[in-house]
Amino acid sequence: MAETALNKAVRLRKSVVLVGMMGAGKTAVGRALAQMLRVPFLDSDAEIETAAAMSIAEIFARDGEQFFRRRESEVIARLLAGRPAILSTGGGAFMQENNRRLISEKGVSVWIDADLDLLWQRVRHKSTRPLLRTDNPRQTLSELFDARVPVYRLADLSVRTEPKYSIEDTARAVLDTLRSRADVLEEVS
Repeated sequence: MAETALNKAVRLRKSVVLVGMMGAGKTAVGRALAQMLRVPFLDSDAEIETAAAMSIAEIFARDGEQFFRRRESEVIARLLAGRPAILSTGGGAFMQENNRRLISEKGVSVWIDADLDLLWQRVRHKSTRPLLRTDNPRQTLSELFDARVPVYRLADLSVRTEPKYSIEDTARAVLDTLRSRADVLEEVS
């Protein structure tokens, strides 16, 4: 059981799955949240890279996005079958209806909601984003944002992040939001 900042012991009853755009902070916030709750942190992209012994960009280049999405779904299903944890997913994972259904059955989805300008500031210098390897990556990011936000809004919960927020600020906001769900986070004495 974890002692939170409010000094109440809590127990995670089901996995928390962080969803949202690339650059929203899912991995960093997930690590901090897992530490706060003293539960495992899992990253579906990292698990895929380990299993394939190559980067996401290399998988995209060699096998294509559809192949990657199938493997991603398999990995998410495997990770959700384990004990409750904090799971960070890739930006496109929640776009797949079967992933949304599985996440809803086995856990709770939390959308890390960041605006387009913040996302661009965070990803513009990264070469590890295969979907942004285009002639105009800012426009590509904007198009992905416009297409994905309506689906992210389907998440069970959402937490807004701002440029002024630290990783810990956003993780605490997620924790506070989770307190509204007794099926996910149980306060124990």
